[in-house]
Amino acid sequence: MISKMSFQDKSVLFARLSAIAYMNEADAKKQVKKLGFTQCEFYDREGSQAYRFQNKNDLVIACRGTQPTEFNDIKADLQALPVLSETVSRVHRGFKSEVDELWPMIREDLTPKAVGKRKVWVTGHSLGAAMATIISARCVLDSDMPEVEELYTYGSPRVGWDKYCKSLPVRHYRWRNNNDIVTTVPPAILGYKHHGTACYINAYGRVRNLTGWQLTKDKLRGIWDGLKKGKIDSFSDHSIMEYIKHLEAYAQEQ
Repeated sequence: MISKMSFQDKSVLFARLSAIAYMNEADAKKQVKKLGFTQCEFYDREGSQAYRFQNKNDLVIACRGTQPTEFNDIKADLQALPVLSETVSRVHRGFKSEVDELWPMIREDLTPKAVGKRKVWVTGHSLGAAMATIISARCVLDSDMPEVEELYTYGSPRVGWDKYCKSLPVRHYRWRNNNDIVTTVPPAILGYKHHGTACYINAYGRVRNLTGWQLTKDKLRGIWDGLKKGKIDSFSDHSIMEYIKHLEAYAQEQ
């Protein structure tokens, strides 16, 4: 049961599931079976994609992130103008449209009868993180939907306006790896805010709670270390595999 796992182990599990969400259905089924899931369903409509991983105790919705070869994903990322959400206030137009494509299928699988006694969890990386946040909001604010136990996201962009974020009471652990550039968009000047509890991985790959000048120094350190290795830190830090590597080390330390 996921609920009996430590926070560190859950962070690793959901990062792995977010990575598996990028796989084709056959490979995804093989991988989630190793993690204890007996059912795997792929949602795919107009390029919007997610998975449902399920066993007798838990049900996880894992949303697929941006794929550079998928025009629909790129289009969603670029549609940054805020629009009215299905719940409260305004959200990113592109992220909302991705969820709108899949929502009828996901909602059908999240009825009380379909869920039963299972606990519901939601996760995703990049664009998938934004989708996961919106899906969680729709579940939480719809009395006919099951409660979302927790939401774990990795490299999430800002999703909605301040009122939208404040309306979402779900426990959300939002992981950011040092200079991950996707976490800085869309710009705050458009009214966008982050939701959830920020969980930060520093330039050395360690989980730390940094603020103010400490945080600025760490970001500069990451940029400099990346340049020395011939990498653009802001992009390499976004890889879900980097998140998994650092979180596995974090879990082992604990």
